[in-house]
Amino acid sequence: MKHTVSVDRLQPGVFISISGVGWLDHPFLLNRFRLANADQIRVLRSLGLKEIEWDPARSTAQPLPVAQEREPEEDFSAAVIASMLNTKRDRTERVREQREGLARCERLYEQEATGVQDILRDLGSRPAESFGRARATVGRMVGSLLGSQSIAIHLVNMKVKEPGMAQHAMNVAVLSLLLGKAADLDEEQMRLLGLGAMFHDIGKTEVPARVLRNAQRTHAEEQFYQSHVGYGVKHAAVIPELPTAVRNIIACHHERWDGSGFPNRLQGAKIPRLARIVAIANRYDNLCNPFDLSTARTPGDAVAHMFKREAAHFDPELLQLFVKAVGIYPPGCFVAINDGSIGLVVETNSKDLLHPLVMVYDPGVPRSEALLVDLREAEAKIESVLNPAKIPLEVVEYLAPRGRVDYYLEGLH
Repeated sequence: MKHTVSVDRLQPGVFISISGVGWLDHPFLLNRFRLANADQIRVLRSLGLKEIEWDPARSTAQPLPVAQEREPEEDFSAAVIASMLNTKRDRTERVREQREGLARCERLYEQEATGVQDILRDLGSRPAESFGRARATVGRMVGSLLGSQSIAIHLVNMKVKEPGMAQHAMNVAVLSLLLGKAADLDEEQMRLLGLGAMFHDIGKTEVPARVLRNAQRTHAEEQFYQSHVGYGVKHAAVIPELPTAVRNIIACHHERWDGSGFPNRLQGAKIPRLARIVAIANRYDNLCNPFDLSTARTPGDAVAHMFKREAAHFDPELLQLFVKAVGIYPPGCFVAINDGSIGLVVETNSKDLLHPLVMVYDPGVPRSEALLVDLREAEAKIESVLNPAKIPLEVVEYLAPRGRVDYYLEGLH
């Protein structure tokens, strides 16, 4: 049921919708928002609106009683509108640039993921060539981060029907390099880390898909699953020039800080440091992107789960660095904004993790043109992280049609 109210009864705190007015025909950033001040009400009046739709559930104040309707006052809104339109034009141009930036990152991610898929496919038949291509790919990724003052983490929307090992390898490599950068690894260590992260699961090609996909494995199936580490070491043996540090990542990425991992139940500092980094990145991606997406955790929930429930499994110093690196609002988080809107975090900057770039839900705007709000510039703030299970399905499908969480890193110099 729609609720309407006279513009003269509006006051700050009332959540309104002006979706009947074209986005280009008004100076506001959003079509649906919570009124913040009297200037906004004067602008609404100057647009010729008499009645306006409002949402009681999302309002923090009720409309004024009819008896308290305000007397007409002199209209000072012209200057306000001009200023708001100028601001909106500037923001629209920045949104265009941001959208182009995200599209560019998605193209780069897709190119790299396709390359990784080819590398992993050809590793058995053409190991030397595949290793050379892997070094080049990791070199490009590491090169973009070296000397960067901050890192932008972009959420990408890969258009693939069923992501496989290549997407997981890419995500683990990206997340490992993010953590490696936070841990101040040098260039050589970063390159070794990226290679090990890319190759960490190469042994899974020997394990049947029914075993990999089964979340309720029998003891025998679990033993078969764990054997992928040994198969990976075997695959790595056909590449003589593969550095020992990379082989150790393949061998040790399932070892745990408390000694409860496999295959050798190594404990603490006995686990090679680069393998400890990949273990954290691997677990995070598996929580966010399991085979059964119905069991996927949100990025924020995945971080909280690792920190609160599984902290004993990971190097405590590296886990702390990882939590700081992905931020309070990791890309892929659904958030409630204080103007009443719902958004999806699509980019964070390591220098200002509290004010990410957010894609805002607005049913009146096609998703391909969805508004991007940079919270470093906007007055809006994040109120809370939302559980997608408690958000209307149409909102989730608008903001995150794939349900996966894939990242691309970009060094900002």
